[in-house]
Amino acid sequence: MVTTDSDYDRLAEQKAFNATKAGVKGLVDADVKELPQIFHAPPHFLNGRPPAPDGDPDFSLPVIDLAGARADQDPEERKRIIKKIGDASTEWGFFQVVNHGVPASTLNEIRAGTHRFFDQDVEVKKEYFSADPMSKVVYTSNYGLYTAPVANWGDLILFRMAPDPPAPEQIPACIRQNVQEFSDEMSKVGELLLELMSEALGLAPNHLKDEMGCAEGIGLACHYYPPCPQPELALGITHHTDIGFVTVLSQDHVGGLQVVHRDRWVDVPPVPGALVVNVGDMLQLISNDKFKSAEHRVIVNSTEPRISTVAFFGNGSTLKPRMYGPIKELLSEGNPPIYQEIAMEEFFFQTYKKGFDGDSYLPRLKL
Repeated sequence: MVTTDSDYDRLAEQKAFNATKAGVKGLVDADVKELPQIFHAPPHFLNGRPPAPDGDPDFSLPVIDLAGARADQDPEERKRIIKKIGDASTEWGFFQVVNHGVPASTLNEIRAGTHRFFDQDVEVKKEYFSADPMSKVVYTSNYGLYTAPVANWGDLILFRMAPDPPAPEQIPACIRQNVQEFSDEMSKVGELLLELMSEALGLAPNHLKDEMGCAEGIGLACHYYPPCPQPELALGITHHTDIGFVTVLSQDHVGGLQVVHRDRWVDVPPVPGALVVNVGDMLQLISNDKFKSAEHRVIVNSTEPRISTVAFFGNGSTLKPRMYGPIKELLSEGNPPIYQEIAMEEFFFQTYKKGFDGDSYLPRLKL
């Protein structure tokens, strides 16, 4: 029976889906042919912006080679890399990096571990199911299930790894070693990127990491997007910006990540071994709009699952209490502060309170 607007009970459908604790993969395993209505994205979510023109070099996401980026290497090559990162962070808010030092085996194994976790029986996964985004280990489908305009076609398991990591036994055994290795490698590459971004802003190499505490809180997320029977109706993740400072992502061969550039959707093509880096809202705030936090989303397909594994630098409740505002060293008479100060935890709370509607809280902080 096809429901009409008058007899459709959205809350009942949300509760029924959540009660299964099986996530979106549970729907696929049950051989669902038609998407529940909670997954039907509004037309403006799906088609609100046109796609970028094929083959236009102005819409080709920068890929930056980090070979030579470390402080003990060729200083001229390092300067060239810093400029490329600064330009990409200013013009796009997104870029990919290669020769970043993370072993391919680490990236392959965390994806394999993600497959293992989501392929488990629901009764096993339920142990980790939670709606609390601040838990140390959380398996869920949609944090904003009851507040967002549409449910996402994807599941995830999240690990809060710094500064207070979960005990090893809290991490599912099927992915435990992979998570720790991935976390260690992401910490190294994240610190290098923050160092290069500091210099791109004209600051000392350690400013973002040590003075601003941008690497104090680290969260890892393993995303699983099952094949979708009606991909033209749904999104893996709806349009949004990231909340923290910097996000570093490893995606598989499937593709589906898109970023907004010049008001068009641009595909982020899978590059073997590459990591995708993007600026978060808080880095846009402290850089006083020098670096941009770009909207992005994930589209789905009907043929195969997609996996992405992500490190978020800067995650609300785990950070030391402090106020964040535009970095004073970047300000001048000609470049006054654009934003008021806010605590990271408050920024996270306000974002969750808004209901995961895809719109950043950042514009509300403008002076």
